[in-house]
Amino acid sequence: MAPRGYTGELAPSTLIAAGAALVIFPEPATTTLGFGVILLGLSWWVYEWR
Repeated sequence: MAPRGYTGELAPSTLIAAGAALVIFPEPATTTLGFGVILLGLSWWVYEWR
């Protein structure tokens, strides 16, 4: 179980991992969606970092 101080980073990290999984699939639509999800996860992660 994760410490309570790090639970805010769980959702953005999950988005980043899901986006990376979508990038691996060789279709253009999933790759584009994957990059979008990664950018959303990274921006959310930076927002929660403060």
